[in-house]
Amino acid sequence: MSHGGEPMPMESRAAGPLRGMAEVPGDKSVSHRALILGALSIGETRILGLLEGEDVLDTGRAMRAFGAGVERLADGEWLVQGVGVGGFHEPEDVIDCGNSGTGVRLIMGAMATSDLTAVFTGDASLRGRPMGRVIDPLALFGAQARGRRGGRLPIALTGAANPVPVTYTTPMPSAQVKSAVLLAGLNAPGETVVIEREPTRDHTERMLAGFGATVAVETSTEGRVITLTGQPELQGRAISVPRDPSSAAFPVAAALMVEGSDITVPGIGLNPTRAGLYETLVEMGARIDFANRREEGGEPMADLRVRFSELTGIEVPPERAVSMIDEYPILAALAALADGPTVMRGIRELRVKECDRIDAMARGLEACGIRIEEGTDYLIVHGRGPRGVAGGTTVSSRLDHRIAMSFLCLGLAAQAPIRVDDSAPIATSFPGFLALMRRLGADIAA
Repeated sequence: MSHGGEPMPMESRAAGPLRGMAEVPGDKSVSHRALILGALSIGETRILGLLEGEDVLDTGRAMRAFGAGVERLADGEWLVQGVGVGGFHEPEDVIDCGNSGTGVRLIMGAMATSDLTAVFTGDASLRGRPMGRVIDPLALFGAQARGRRGGRLPIALTGAANPVPVTYTTPMPSAQVKSAVLLAGLNAPGETVVIEREPTRDHTERMLAGFGATVAVETSTEGRVITLTGQPELQGRAISVPRDPSSAAFPVAAALMVEGSDITVPGIGLNPTRAGLYETLVEMGARIDFANRREEGGEPMADLRVRFSELTGIEVPPERAVSMIDEYPILAALAALADGPTVMRGIRELRVKECDRIDAMARGLEACGIRIEEGTDYLIVHGRGPRGVAGGTTVSSRLDHRIAMSFLCLGLAAQAPIRVDDSAPIATSFPGFLALMRRLGADIAA
């Protein structure tokens, strides 16, 4: 359930091949950042292709609550009137970030060096997720937080009245934590430095530079070092959001699963810090053609042609996890239809996503007749080949959009239908999922 609504069960079943054009929504990570940096800029930021899922809409409402003008002009086209770095106003009400861990952590960072207080909350899933990993580095700037035991929402955050610059080494690979620290550093004097031992998605660094901030990135013996010069005057700009590779993963996977399928997925963002799934699929034997490679707004993209493929299980390199962390649920579903085991290691971060995604996928796949091995930071799926998934079960989505979509895709290639107990969370990231899949020929029904 999203924002406390009624559960929406949904069922998928095997049908004919998927065919046609799969135009997935804009990239969620880029959409969040475009709204936030537009709000922290001077002048207008016009955004084309913004993802209009609940997570991003919640971030837009939050920016409006902090004093920015946020207006929807047409489908995917938005205008942000910024207040400038340090220009946030104190919100009059609680900031509800719904289901979005990215949204709440980045917004906390953006306000942590302004002399004001805001109270943050979210849905049941988000209120159960740890916030200490971002609250701790924000405290180094001088921000103060009070929340539930374990650093969980609701949290009241008071920004630093006299912020100081910070040098921070991230204790785990997390683009959210890195981005929160960099956004906080915007309103601190001097240089704020983030050191990450393992590279994470770099949308924030790219976009900060695009808005006019001075950002230097270098590799040292400590890892990847990002240095931001504080208190810039960011300038509003036009942004075209590439289509989301994480959302594209679902129609891509469905086409690989269903015999005879042949689809095109245009304009997909292929930022190297996000493209690990597609590299993995090719290694498994997926027939994916990458055409019309190009760059827009500093982000690489391409058009994908995807055809049904008989996949072979592989061992995914653990160092690749950071570039595909959100895609492991759908990879696990695909792995069930591959020939032999697919080994996924270094995925501990999945334990603290919208739900424990390792456990959710393991229990759901077991219910579908697939043998699983799992540990704290690994999952091994023993694939049974095409048509090898029994299905005929109901799976719990656990308020997680990616779990729900993964099992609905798997049902398209299972021997018997797969039912998901609640599809409502899908609206947080991919509100057009059902319509898009049906246009391709999928048999998915409420």
